[in-house]
Amino acid sequence: MAESVPSVLESQARGEIADIYADIRKVLGTSVVNLIWRNLATMPGALEWTWSTVRALYLGDAPLHAEAVRRTIALPHWPGFSTDTLLAAGVDDAECALIRGVLDSYQHTNALALVVLSALLAHYEPRKVPAVAAADAAPNPPGSRIPELPPMDALDPEVAALVGELNSFGEDDEPQLIASMYRHLAYWPAYLALVRTMLAPLQHQGRLNALTLSTRALGYAHGAVLAAQLKPSAPPATLKGALASCRLFVEHPIARMTGLCALIRRATPD
Repeated sequence: MAESVPSVLESQARGEIADIYADIRKVLGTSVVNLIWRNLATMPGALEWTWSTVRALYLGDAPLHAEAVRRTIALPHWPGFSTDTLLAAGVDDAECALIRGVLDSYQHTNALALVVLSALLAHYEPRKVPAVAAADAAPNPPGSRIPELPPMDALDPEVAALVGELNSFGEDDEPQLIASMYRHLAYWPAYLALVRTMLAPLQHQGRLNALTLSTRALGYAHGAVLAAQLKPSAPPATLKGALASCRLFVEHPIARMTGLCALIRRATPD
């Protein structure tokens, strides 16, 4: 299973794209640039325009709305992993700390991307949504560096298959994009196997699809509030493609993984 969208890898970025990637990492307080931005970089002018349009939201009220999403996601009640379970699976304290770093990074950036890109879509494609309020405070970015994202073809076949199966959980359409979080967690196959064991019954019961739908709705609602603060410059010729990309990511991997990451992080002991 390969990604179905082109992207400019961080290692391949040059010139203005590399500068924007560096600014994204700085503003978001993360060590990686998520796939949505790397996909936009393949469209002439799209990354530059999109980032310049939404950057002020990241520095303004978006963190408060993202935190409101994190606090109000309706997560299914389900038992998590005990420390002994992780140790028995070969995941020691040091590895668990690295796993938490990956999860915390995605939990931070996914909720932000959900509300910010939903705001951009709401500016051009307004819809009726319920009124919501921002949180009163937001946590600082995790700040920890996470491992380099492994390519799918570098994974053992059984691990790649596991990533593909997990990627289908909570998806209410044919999965078109592989969630980067699962690829990052592929450094710990035993942990991924435990995640699959936890999520499979919830997927069978339809509770993960419900989680995606509710998270998507939260993103729309908070995005509509933030949309009033946007002041876009003249859009590029690639506007239609940029909005289509944002819509695809927001409605599918970002909404899906905002909820699933929160669920998996809650199940992983501190």
